[in-house]
Amino acid sequence: MIGTEMLETSRESSPAPEEVTEERRGCLFALSQPPLMIFLAVIGCLLLMAAVHDLFVL
Repeated sequence: MIGTEMLETSRESSPAPEEVTEERRGCLFALSQPPLMIFLAVIGCLLLMAAVHDLFVL
């Protein structure tokens, strides 16, 4: 039989959730960053220009 002392795998008395004090930030925080928004705007403009070129020039 497996004793209770074999089930304990951590060496510390408590797990480490106290160390994490920074709150989690989601996708909306990432999208609010100016460099990411500039990058996405440039990619969006390039895709839009390619679509307009394909539709009206070719």
